[in-house]
Amino acid sequence: MEKENTKKQSSVSELRQDLITGDWVVIATGRSKRPEEFAKHTRLKETDDPEKKCFFCYPEETDQEKDILLYHTPDGDWSLRVFPNKYPAFSPSQELKHFEDGPFFGMDGTGYHELIVTKDHHKQIAMMDSMQVSEILDAYQERYIDLMNKKNVNYIEIFHNHGKEAGASIPHPHSQLMAIPIVSPYIKSELDSAETYHRSNRECVYCIMNEWECENQKRVIFENKEFVAYCPFASRAAFEVWVVPKKHKPYFERMNQKEKIAGGEALQAAISKIYKALKDPAYNFYIHTSPCDGKDYPHYHWHIEILPHTADWAGFELSTGVEISTIEPEISAEYLRNQN
Repeated sequence: MEKENTKKQSSVSELRQDLITGDWVVIATGRSKRPEEFAKHTRLKETDDPEKKCFFCYPEETDQEKDILLYHTPDGDWSLRVFPNKYPAFSPSQELKHFEDGPFFGMDGTGYHELIVTKDHHKQIAMMDSMQVSEILDAYQERYIDLMNKKNVNYIEIFHNHGKEAGASIPHPHSQLMAIPIVSPYIKSELDSAETYHRSNRECVYCIMNEWECENQKRVIFENKEFVAYCPFASRAAFEVWVVPKKHKPYFERMNQKEKIAGGEALQAAISKIYKALKDPAYNFYIHTSPCDGKDYPHYHWHIEILPHTADWAGFELSTGVEISTIEPEISAEYLRNQN
């Protein structure tokens, strides 16, 4: 018997379950907002001190670490550079030391913490062309490959914060990379769930989601031959978007040039639509990919998650871990699709 794919319209809030992790979210249809209402939220704008030089515009003059990677434009200027974070959360070490404190266990914060910085102080990703974003993906990949086999590196997290609410302490556009000795519980949950789903269904859960979204189209905001961008069925936040390879790809670092160009186009399109729809909101995006811990993860599917800051967690979210969104992802997607 075929499953019923339609749902009845109701003013009652919906509980939707994430197909991958099993986590629940609340879509508060009973107090839902119109899409344009989310653009009324005024985020904290960064202000530049005219007396101080930007750390990232003039890294040589502001005591930044030496470049690890430097990309140039045809006229010889730099377009992107990578250097170690001056105040790292993780630092290189030859030895990973563990310690105990009664029943507790810990280890040193051994690893690498780098910054990926684009040239233009005022040009965020939403304003770039797709090839500039492809160059950013290329830099992510190059640094990933260089660090993935380093001692004590088991996972590499690449993320981008835009706006003070999203944790961006410096207004100049930049991303961060952290190569760390542990695999986070969130990633482990996705890995385990993807493997469990494959064991039961003989198919990749992400591929199943991709196929349904591409066929159904109601949550898709952009697609090309290689990537699809959509608002997830169980969106944790209003206007959340995932950018996912259409083909089964467990490892971000194995992207070829064609895929980087298509991925740059999809990521730029998604962020540009969010920028226009919500009038430059704060947001985070991050890459979720298979760990580099020497194990094989054939059932996983790498992807990028984009989370605009449209609401704050309160008592219910903090006490349950169940997030509440006040707009259906289908409505978010329709609104984003219409942003050109």
